[in-house]
Amino acid sequence: MRRRWLFADQLGPHFLDDPGQPALLIESKAVFRRRAFHRQKAHLVLSALRHRARDGDVRLVRAETYAEVIDEPLTVCHPTSRAARGLVRRLPGVEMLPPRGFVTAPADFTAWADGRDHLRLEDFYRHARRLHGVLMDGGEPAGGRWNLDTDNRQPPPRRARTLGVPAPPPIIEDDIDQEVRAELDRWQHDDGIEFVGADGPRLFPATRQEALARLRHFVEHRLPEFGPYEDAMLADDPWMAHSLLSPAINLGLLDPVEVIEEAEHAYRSGAAPLAGVEGFIRQILGWRDFVWHLYWYFEPDYRAANELHARKELPKWFAELNAGAVGARCLSDVLAGVRDRGWVHHIPRLMVLGNYAMQRGWRPGAVADWFHRCFVDGYEWVMTANVVGMSQYADGGRMSSKPYAAGGAYVNRMSDYCRGCRYDPKVRSGPDACPYTAGYWSFLARHERELAGNHRMAQPLRGLGRLTDLDALVEQERARGSRAP
Repeated sequence: MRRRWLFADQLGPHFLDDPGQPALLIESKAVFRRRAFHRQKAHLVLSALRHRARDGDVRLVRAETYAEVIDEPLTVCHPTSRAARGLVRRLPGVEMLPPRGFVTAPADFTAWADGRDHLRLEDFYRHARRLHGVLMDGGEPAGGRWNLDTDNRQPPPRRARTLGVPAPPPIIEDDIDQEVRAELDRWQHDDGIEFVGADGPRLFPATRQEALARLRHFVEHRLPEFGPYEDAMLADDPWMAHSLLSPAINLGLLDPVEVIEEAEHAYRSGAAPLAGVEGFIRQILGWRDFVWHLYWYFEPDYRAANELHARKELPKWFAELNAGAVGARCLSDVLAGVRDRGWVHHIPRLMVLGNYAMQRGWRPGAVADWFHRCFVDGYEWVMTANVVGMSQYADGGRMSSKPYAAGGAYVNRMSDYCRGCRYDPKVRSGPDACPYTAGYWSFLARHERELAGNHRMAQPLRGLGRLTDLDALVEQERARGSRAP
């Protein structure tokens, strides 16, 4: 049996043909020279590689580049980036196998997608439910409805500071983590390799055992409370009832199939309500697979899409995660979460970070690169469609039906951030103007022509026409420029 080359996001047993198959792991220092990754992301990846090297017949090689250490016939599962796939194809003696670590096969996605005018998550998700028999009762969806989002969009409980769900099992660092931390210090001091974000204790699994413990704990203790508040935000509760499993799944420590099976079993056994289980499974069987397949299905230059002609570069305060420079409470707290943990959940990503970037006209490719580098679960395949398509609407609607733009009213409804903030979400002009409220109307004014044909934007655009202070508002936001709000 040929040795299996495992990339750093292919670390689970489902990437081997047999538990005893020999494996090759490569630490490439050049990866960290090319981009300034979050310090905790670099730590997590190196810790996961080195922990995996202790398990079974594994050869770990530390090198500048991947290519310089390939000296034997190997097999490798299809990588998750075009650059890595191109490298594999150039290397003699390396056989590339079909991808693993996802649920729907590429051929099945292509058969579903070909010939469609628009690719939408909801349509793919229903197709995948049927194809894989997930949350199905015969030919019908469990409970009689495909989509239970209306049950899963509640604002946070009034006057609550936390949801009060049990915290996930803590990560206990070991000698490998100490070794990695010391080595990253040397890279910074001696080699000039740069990172962003704060160092800190490892918060996410680096081993299969840690990942399984997190999965079991989530299903038993947190999944029952996940659904209603999955879109809510609380300043004192960054985790809410989210699973925190995306870093482990994206490292390959968990097979998404086993995660889905555990969640469905919780519903079937009566341990968790259908709405929350459906919402969670939608994220993995639906959204995660959807953005993976879109990365390959769309043309290679999709990442450069910029239908709204957003040209501004990321300001220094945002690029460097300088939360202290920001007065807007929501943006300051979320940026601090990225700085201190390399993770915030999907609503702060979309409606605080992405929403602000789109309103300000920052270049979508730069925003996608920032998310890739700054999040512990960020990879090129993850962030291309997520950011370029969904968050920034830079593809003009190829994968989402409208821009995810919103003013301060949304943040106020779905969080406790606006209480105590220096800005008022109901005010769009003047010194108390919420940057999200003002930014929303400025965004609509700037792109009224491009959005005029979108029926989902008809009502907001009618509201734009009723503003009596629009010219002053647009000038106010132009004057704000790249300053931190």
